[in-house]
Order: sequence, then structure tokens, then C-alpha cells
Amino acid sequence: MDLETVLPVAWFGVIGFGVLMYVLLDGFVLGLGVLAPFAEDGQQLDHMMNTAAPIWDGNETWLVLGGVGLLAAFPRAYAIVLSALYLPVLLMLIALVFRGVAFEFRFKARRGRRFWGAAFALGSMFTAFAQGVILGALVEGMPLEEGKYAGGALDWFSPFSMLTGAAVVFGYALLGSTWLILKTEGRLQRIARTLTRPLVLVVAAFMGLVSAWLPFLDSRIMARWFEDGNFWWLSPVPVLALANVVLLWRAAMREGRDARPFLLTLSFFGLGFAGLVLGMWPNIVPPSLSIWEAASPPSSQGFVLVGLIVLLPLILGYTAWAYHVFRGKVAADVGYH
Repeated sequence: MDLETVLPVAWFGVIGFGVLMYVLLDGFVLGLGVLAPFAEDGQQLDHMMNTAAPIWDGNETWLVLGGVGLLAAFPRAYAIVLSALYLPVLLMLIALVFRGVAFEFRFKARRGRRFWGAAFALGSMFTAFAQGVILGALVEGMPLEEGKYAGGALDWFSPFSMLTGAAVVFGYALLGSTWLILKTEGRLQRIARTLTRPLVLVVAAFMGLVSAWLPFLDSRIMARWFEDGNFWWLSPVPVLALANVVLLWRAAMREGRDARPFLLTLSFFGLGFAGLVLGMWPNIVPPSLSIWEAASPPSSQGFVLVGLIVLLPLILGYTAWAYHVFRGKVAADVGYH
């Protein structure tokens, strides 16, 4: 195979990996913000935020990697996605900035801590909802004419994208609650366990609703699953996802092995992401723009890939090092400085 065939596949994998890493790592921090209203007092919210304080701001690296990779390797797809989803992307970025400012200011402020706590919660919720809307609009498909976006500024607004927006909010809340089970003890951990089981049911119900809706969309994603006998090859993904939900339900209230609920939630998100990628392949913008049609010249992809080969191990290295250094439980009296 020549470079024109191989490089787009490699970059599709790189971008997919970056997006998945962002969802998994920043997802639980956004989930902490979604769960902030359940904190019994300011000290408990401090404790929740301190579990992520040393590592949260490095997670956006993966979002940048996904965005820059899309621009460098698939500029046509980048132009179409930004044209179609300008408003929800702008909402996401504003909410991310607001969330980050609130995270820092709440610990430093002498007055207005309640305001910054509410800002942290709202910024996290709007970020999660915007990401879900972007996902739903992409899955639903975008009208294209001669390789260019042919829709309007509000075509992303639909019942399906609102559903996926709400689904991502609850999904991140599940990541946040299982993270608290992993990182805390005592009263806060009991609250997290109490929240986790209902969230498992809600997230599983959202996954079922989204799956049931797919056949009625004109994005060809569902057809990918059932054409040419593909379902028999792809069926392990939904089967494993269902088994994952059962195991997560059981692990949520079982004392001890506090890492299991979080790891099972990560695997559930990973299986959902795998199902999405398998349904989209080989299109990067449904319903019809393939990775080869959207790709930049091989010379451009190869040039950027050289830098990626150097940077990606560094990103993985410092991420692993940070999580290793700050492993273990976080006590309630640990402060953020």
C-alpha cells in the first residue's frame, strides 16, 4: 500500500486516540463539576475538587492534539465540522475557560466562593452538553455539496443532538462518581456510591435510546453494522458493553476494590467509542466524506507525523508520571495551593 492509503488511516487512529484520551481523562473532572451540587458543604466540594487538582489542567492536551491533528491531516473535514458546528464548539470553549477560571479562583477567593463553585458546576455542565451536541450532530450526518458544508448555522440543533448532549452530561457524572469512589473514603465515598447506581441505569438507558434512534438517521452508521453480514463481526462490542454494565452495577455498591467501578466505567466509554468508530468507518464526516477524500497531501501528513512521533511519547510519559505521583486516596484535609 502507498502513503496516500496508509497515512490517512494512521492519522484517523491518532485523532481517535486523542479524542478518547480526552473523554476519559477530562471526563471525570467535568463529572466532578456536574456532581458539585450534591456536595453537602463547601469543605466537601473542596475535597471533590482536590482529588483532581494536581492533574486536571493537563487533560486538555488531548483535546488540542485531536483538533490540531484534524486540521493538519484532514483540513476538509476540519473546515466542514467548524462551519457546521461553530456555535456548539464556541460554547464548549467558553465553558471550558469558565470552568478553568472557576477552578482556580474558588481556591484563591476569600469571598464569593459560592459563586465560583456554581461557576465550576455550570461550566462543567455546559462543556459536557456541548460535547454531546457536537457528537450527536456528527453522528446524525452533515449535508455536503461538492465536498463543502451545505447546511445552515443551526442544523446541528435537533432532538437527537439534544439527546446525546444530555447523555454525555450523565456519562461524565458517572465517570466523576466512580472517580470519587476510587480517590476518597468516608462520607464522600458513600455519597458517590449512592449516586453511581442510578447513574449506571441512566447512562445505560441513554445508550439504548441512542442505539434505537440510529436506524432512523440518514448517516449510514447503522447500515455499516448490518450490511454484508458485518453484525456478526461487530456484535462482540454491544455484547461486551452489556456485560460491562452488569459488572459496573454490581461493583458500584461492593465495598473494597475501589478501583473497579472507575475502570469499568472507562471500559464502557471505550466500548461506546469503538462502536461509534466502527459505524463511521471509513468516513470522517458522515454520511459520505471518507478519510482519503478529506486528507491533506502525504507530504504534509508525513511532516506533521514526524513531530507527533517525538511529542506523543512525551505526552504519554508525563501523563502517566503525574497520575503515578498523585495515586492513592486524597484525604479531606489535603489543601490545594
